Amino acid sequence: MNGGRGIRQLHRWISMLFVLTVLANFAAMAFGPPPPLITYAPLLPLALLVLTGLYLFVLPYRAKRTAQRPAETA
Repeated sequence: MNGGRGIRQLHRWISMLFVLTVLANFAAMAFGPPPPLITYAPLLPLALLVLTGLYLFVLPYRAKRTAQRPAETA
């Protein structure tokens, strides 16, 4: 499996987890102030989304730079 494809799939799954934690946060707010565990639950998936998103953002530029590099001669 290609590294970019694996990261992209991981990014998608983490985004679904993030959406679920945000929805749980809003659902808990309907019943009063939510406990800190629910309030801060979206932060870990959000941090992982930032890291994987930055990697996916840089990936095409890195591939372009590698393609432009001249081949080494023996």
